[in-house]
Amino acid sequence: QVQLVETGGGLVQAGGSLGLSCTASGRSFSSYDMGWFRQAPGKERAIVASITWSGASTYYADSVKGRFTISRDNAKNTVHLQMNSLKPEDTAVYYCAARGSWDAAYRTWGPGTQVTVSS
Repeated sequence: QVQLVETGGGLVQAGGSLGLSCTASGRSFSSYDMGWFRQAPGKERAIVASITWSGASTYYADSVKGRFTISRDNAKNTVHLQMNSLKPEDTAVYYCAARGSWDAAYRTWGPGTQVTVSS
């Protein structure tokens, strides 16, 4: 079991960049696939990007392809989301989540961090 905490949210102007980090405590971080999700006001939580336990494979939602990059450092128990060319519609609470490499669902979530993009 891991515990997750996100850092790096804040306010940025449209076109700007922001990096989010998620630090995991607990054992076997490298056994978990990791994902970044976001939830805007009045909308359902949706996946933004994910990365497999080894870092060999990544996934991006169409809305962020070419602008966001997910990466991980298993030695430091961290996963990072670099967000470039931010748009007002990227405004949301961003959550880090973990899924056991043997599992079908993300079962461990961080508390979330607010990202606000002003126009």
